Amino acid sequence: MDLTYTYRAVDREGQITEATIDAGSEEDALRMLRARSMTIISLTLKEYASGGLNLPFLKERPKPTDVMVFCKQMSVMMFAGVPLDRALTILAEQTDKGSMKDAIGDAARQIKQGIPFSRALRSRPEAFPDLLCGMVEAGELTGNIGDVLQRMSVHYEKENRINARIRGAMIYPIILAVLCVVVVIVMLVFVFPMFVGMFESSGTQLPLPTRIMLAMSDSLINFWYIHIAVIGTAALAFIRFKNSDFGKKTLDSLFLRMPMISKPLKTVITARFTRTLATLMASGVAIVESIEKATEVTANYVLSEEMIMVVEGVKQGSAMSDLMRRIPIFPPMMLSMVSVGEESGDLDGLLTKTADFYDEELETAIAKLVSMVEPIMLIVMAGLIGMILLAMYMPMFEMSSTIS
Repeated sequence: MDLTYTYRAVDREGQITEATIDAGSEEDALRMLRARSMTIISLTLKEYASGGLNLPFLKERPKPTDVMVFCKQMSVMMFAGVPLDRALTILAEQTDKGSMKDAIGDAARQIKQGIPFSRALRSRPEAFPDLLCGMVEAGELTGNIGDVLQRMSVHYEKENRINARIRGAMIYPIILAVLCVVVVIVMLVFVFPMFVGMFESSGTQLPLPTRIMLAMSDSLINFWYIHIAVIGTAALAFIRFKNSDFGKKTLDSLFLRMPMISKPLKTVITARFTRTLATLMASGVAIVESIEKATEVTANYVLSEEMIMVVEGVKQGSAMSDLMRRIPIFPPMMLSMVSVGEESGDLDGLLTKTADFYDEELETAIAKLVSMVEPIMLIVMAGLIGMILLAMYMPMFEMSSTIS
């Protein structure tokens, strides 16, 4: 009986193919693939390809920190004179995470088959970002892969630092928002009915705010499943909207106009753009391709549309600084640094210093944002709880006035 094997191989056109093949044994499968003029990278019996159930959503995907560590360790071994395939094999053996371990091991096997390093990385896009693959490709052309990997390790280290600051700034407002929702639900579902029940039994006409809160309380108690369905549907609709081109453009435009969020967001965009552009240019990547890749890293739809004009202008020979002045996202200091860098011929060096400056600015901007969000969230929470308490005690005030 034939067995099913999963294979990864390079076809006649040099493209990497991943598919299955039925054969009586592993030797038969290898022979059949070689007969098709395919260079085998890996061959695994399908029953054991994933160690049991094949559930992709349960697999742990590599994180940006994993990519940073990979670049740092690879650069150290490259400078130490370790051959590329040997360095990848060592890293695959030392890596603990299964997803990253498989990706590095796959790249090592492809290198041994004579496939270029950049193409081997591109075959595993879930582990190695497109920016890293493009940088490695530029390093292959210039012969300085070690320098490129060192720059990318620094790049991802700073990128991870920015992401950590943003996540840290979001934790406190999220905790306050969740706490506010929980307190309101507890008061409406458990506390409010206890008080209002006493007034209803006395036959007293309840005030309008109390009746509104009572209706909300009854709705949460008796029709909680409808609320969950509505919230779930709204969340799914928002996710679809956010992932669409129209949604990305709308949300990015909105955030860039919001008073409290606009400045930190522009600082993040500027820091990411300048650092990526400096890294790409220092590695020998062409200016047009550097601008395009640096724009992709910012992940901002509005900037992507604006930078199309910059790319076309640079292709025609215009100065990048003059074209970027038409984009309101970038601050004047950054534009001045770009202009000076173009005149002095040290654009990548000045862009690196600019990125470091805006990294520090970002920390200050985030601290200010948190300091403003905290009292706003507390005021909102106090207002909601105050409205519920007012609705609870208004019948008591009316009863006391009637008795008097």
